[in-house]
Amino acid sequence: MNRKDFITKCGWSCVGAFVTPALLLRCAGTKYVSAPIEGSELVVPISSFEIKKEGTVHFRKYLVVENELLQFPIYVSREDETAYRAMWMQCTHQGAELHPYGEVLQCPAHGSEFGSDGEVANGPASVSLRSFATVVEEGNLKITLR
Repeated sequence: MNRKDFITKCGWSCVGAFVTPALLLRCAGTKYVSAPIEGSELVVPISSFEIKKEGTVHFRKYLVVENELLQFPIYVSREDETAYRAMWMQCTHQGAELHPYGEVLQCPAHGSEFGSDGEVANGPASVSLRSFATVVEEGNLKITLR
């Protein structure tokens, strides 16, 4: 094998080693749901968090909520049965849409990372994510969009 072929094969191997796990992690556990807007609230059924397995119910730690009227989706994390956090998935650095990787939101533009609480975990962003008030009513999570 000549030097050029060796460098090409090694380069593609390195790309595959870094890209494949990231793609698998992104697809593995993130649930996307579409939810209606009623007045100024996005209404998400609490059942969207449920995972039914072998007769037992477990709950997702987070999901991503979309609506065609919203410019960006909203990341919702579940702290317990009555406490939820909702955050705008727009990077505070330069406005790119964030991608969820488990309980971390990552900006594809410059690598900023935010925790499930919306706080900056890694720059260049220096401002936390915009958050929304949430309330649980009649089996629904209502996210106030104001």
